[in-house]
Amino acid sequence: MDLGIWGDLTILAGVLAVTFGAGVFVYVGRLEKRSPAALGEKVGAHKAVLAKLRKREPMSQDEFDYATELVTDARSPLAYAIPAALFTMGFFYVVGCLYELHVHGGNPSFRTFIGGIPMLTSMNIAAQLRRVAGLKGKLRNVEVTDQSADELSPAARD
Repeated sequence: MDLGIWGDLTILAGVLAVTFGAGVFVYVGRLEKRSPAALGEKVGAHKAVLAKLRKREPMSQDEFDYATELVTDARSPLAYAIPAALFTMGFFYVVGCLYELHVHGGNPSFRTFIGGIPMLTSMNIAAQLRRVAGLKGKLRNVEVTDQSADELSPAARD
């Protein structure tokens, strides 16, 4: 049975979406099984700790542990299954619509390309993960002080 290029791409996108979806479940399962860092429960701590790391400011031991956890999580290959699954779902929608148009005729409408929104979103997520993962070098050179994590920043005190 010849499905044409759009049919073949639809099948490929579906298989990849299921594969990456399984990777997401494995990754999230691993995250839920571990004990979280103490700062992970504070609102704004993620942003504040990464800002301190980017500026190479001294950190408390709790902040350093949390920053290490964030960078390690972003460096995991399974973390990229999240944007990959989102991208392939959008791609599945686009090529599936194009396949239907090819088989049944008609012209592409704006609706056909709605799948581009999650595709663009997934690229932003992957770029954010890449930025956090790139902080590994700065993490090695951070100064750990004896200050408490309560002095984190005004944004993270909530």
